[in-house]
Amino acid sequence: MHHVLVVDDEGRIREVVRFALERAGYRVSEAEDGRSAIERFERERPDAVVLDVLIPEPDGLEVCRRIRARSDVPILFLTSRDEEVDRVVGLELGADDYIVKPFSPRELVARVKAALRRASGAPAPPPAKLLRHGPLALDDERHEVRWGDTPIELTATEFALLRTLLRRPGFVYGRGQLVADAYGLDHHVTERTVDSHVRRIRKKLRDAGADPIETIHGVGYKLR
Repeated sequence: MHHVLVVDDEGRIREVVRFALERAGYRVSEAEDGRSAIERFERERPDAVVLDVLIPEPDGLEVCRRIRARSDVPILFLTSRDEEVDRVVGLELGADDYIVKPFSPRELVARVKAALRRASGAPAPPPAKLLRHGPLALDDERHEVRWGDTPIELTATEFALLRTLLRRPGFVYGRGQLVADAYGLDHHVTERTVDSHVRRIRKKLRDAGADPIETIHGVGYKLR
């Protein structure tokens, strides 16, 4: 699983980018300023960096310069500055791509994938096909779910919702995030519909002797 460091001082932007990349199978870490970005890069050595230019000191251009001085990792600028001179400076400092806000999350993911392919000379690895959390196992290729040795029959939508929760145990998913993953971004599904699907999943799991899904009132759901 490729690891991407997302650097932006706006929490909302980081959340959107994180969700888009994690849906595509990437591991994501975050930083909100230049200092923490450099520290996280040194400590974690990510495979790619999505970097805003206008971040607290040092700014994104300086962060790019420092990273490029010691690494060839792909760097993609994500910024509201669309002047040609800014793009030229960023690219001359060693950035691999330049994405202007507002942006399409799907396009951003495609650009990250392309940058990683160019860097490695091979396609980026696909998302994991087998997910496990304790006795709970989900096989994406066979479309099977088991609690220990007990098979659990789920509909396609229920399977997609559980798969999302399994990708990040302990992370609280809002209903909107679950809708986007299970139904796609172009569907309009009510929160009540999501709640109904989750209730059915929980009943099937309880019938198998399990209850791993926790409701976070006013927010959404997480896998214990």
